[in-house]
Amino acid sequence: MAPAGPSMARRIASGLYPAKEIEMSRLAFQDYYPEDVAHCYGCGYKNEHGLRIRSFWDGQESVCYYTPSPHHTAVPGYVYGGLIASLIDCHSTGTAAAAAYRASDRSMDSEPPLRFVTASLHVDYLRPTPLGPMLEIRGVVDELKGRKVVVSSTLSAEGVVCARGRVVAVQIPADLFSAG
Repeated sequence: MAPAGPSMARRIASGLYPAKEIEMSRLAFQDYYPEDVAHCYGCGYKNEHGLRIRSFWDGQESVCYYTPSPHHTAVPGYVYGGLIASLIDCHSTGTAAAAAYRASDRSMDSEPPLRFVTASLHVDYLRPTPLGPMLEIRGVVDELKGRKVVVSSTLSAEGVVCARGRVVAVQIPADLFSAG
């Protein structure tokens, strides 16, 4: 796997990430995903039609910011629930990967890669999520045991929690990275 820095720089230069979503000084968890498993609609940098979310550590929590587009409408003025679930899902699996690296005292660009997928997703929709403001997704690792990581997340708009989620993520076995 190529070092994450130059690869990310090429993706930025090519316009793969919209300028408003780039935090130039930091790489997101998702930027370290191996190319052969970076196609996810929510978090894959290789999916040109996807959301391309970017998650980072903020102390012991992970954080992601995302501004929905008008086509993410459920009913006028509110975000489609499927987008909310996708944001919580992909932010949580990214957090699981970052937590596994952190627990192993490894950098995210070290080999073998640690990539996680969803075994279980539960979302509680607490109130309608307004369309327009930037959304903040925050995650906390509740459990890290073997190949399993449990992450609890909240999704907020303008400081108001609109949804809560819980993801059980499992590590992809290394021999599956080149199987697709």
